[in-house]
Parts: sequence; C-alpha cells; structure tokens
Amino acid sequence: MRSKKYKQALSQIDKNKSYSVPEAIKLAKQISIAKFDASVEFHARLGIDPKKGEQSVRGSVTLPHGTGKTKRVAVFCSDLKQAEAAGADIVGNDELIKQIKASAKIDFDVAVATTDAMKTLAPIAKVLGPRGLMPSPKAGTVIPPDKLADTVKAIKAGKISFKNDDSANIHQMIGKISWPDEKLKQNLEVFIQALKKTKPQSVKGEFILKAYLSASISPSIRLSL
Repeated sequence: MRSKKYKQALSQIDKNKSYSVPEAIKLAKQISIAKFDASVEFHARLGIDPKKGEQSVRGSVTLPHGTGKTKRVAVFCSDLKQAEAAGADIVGNDELIKQIKASAKIDFDVAVATTDAMKTLAPIAKVLGPRGLMPSPKAGTVIPPDKLADTVKAIKAGKISFKNDDSANIHQMIGKISWPDEKLKQNLEVFIQALKKTKPQSVKGEFILKAYLSASISPSIRLSL
C-alpha cells in the first residue's frame, strides 16, 4: 500500500513524458516526501544479458561533488602503515581476512587490495563477492602498492565503483536532495558518460534502455538521455 503523500507525489509526474536532466532534478525536489535529506538516485535498465560474462558492466568514476556519503574504506595490503597514512578506515591482511571469514561481518563500503595482497583474499571471496565488495582491476580497486595513497584519497573524495546487478540494472546515488540543482546535474552527467563508456563490445543494440531519477522513498521520474 502506498501512502497518501506518495500518491500525491506520483500524481505530479507525467507518465507519458521523459524528462530532461534539469527537469527531472527540479521535479524530484518538488515531489520528495522524505522528512530527512534524501539521497538522489539514478537507476537504469541496460540492454545486456547479465548471464553472459562478456556483457557484464563494471567501471569507476570520480563524481565532481562526491555522493554526499562518507565511505569507509578497507585496505588489504602488506604495508599497513602506508594504508593508515593514506586515510583508510580499516587496514589489514591475513588477520583481517581471518576475522571476516570467521564472522562474515563487513564494516566498510569499499575494499581495496594491492596486487601483492590480492591472492590472499580467496578465503573471503564468498563474503565480499555477493555484496559487490570484491576488489577488481576494472573497478580500480586492485592497484600497485605505489598507487595506494592516491586510490584511497580518490575514493574518499568521491570516486565510486559501479556494476550491473543480476537483473541487468544499474543503481547509483549521485547526491543529496538539498544540493543545488547544478551540482546534481554535473554529477549525473558525469556518471551517465562513464556508464556509456562501459558498453560491452558484444552488445550491438541500444545500451541504456530506460533511465530514471528518484529521491529516497519517492516516486521515480523517467529520464530522456
């Protein structure tokens, strides 16, 4: 059952229209029903077959204004002092891996591994993988030791990783409803361009089939890209 406020918000959206990015942002703010500073989210249906490995979509991009959420970063490496100096929230290697394997508990949003430490993550692959936290070269989270500081700082500054889910959809937070329209617009446009660059070569038809913008717990607005 939808609340009265949700139905009122939904009634303000023209179901037969695809809105431009500026129009969608203004409307999302107008119909937001959250009593808190809601997240603004981008959702897209992709023209891929998620069962085919070569059509998986995965990438990373630094949003100009971050996402509005401070990310906790865990680093798996041999030089723990370097990771701590870079600003990582959690650092470790063998001992950290043992803790995660034993408890299956995760207390971070992004996992980064240096190339020399990546091979040690096999015991917790089944914990990290299903949550989208397994470090990956394509996502920019498997890096040489000398790139560790730059990588952690970039993630803290707004670098995000994204990938399709099992239903061929992409979901990404691009800011907060309280932000100026221009900041949200810049973040959204940068993300969409980054997403388009990840189109698999084996996908010959349209890549982004449908796209929507929404605020937390509020109706979605169809985008015209």
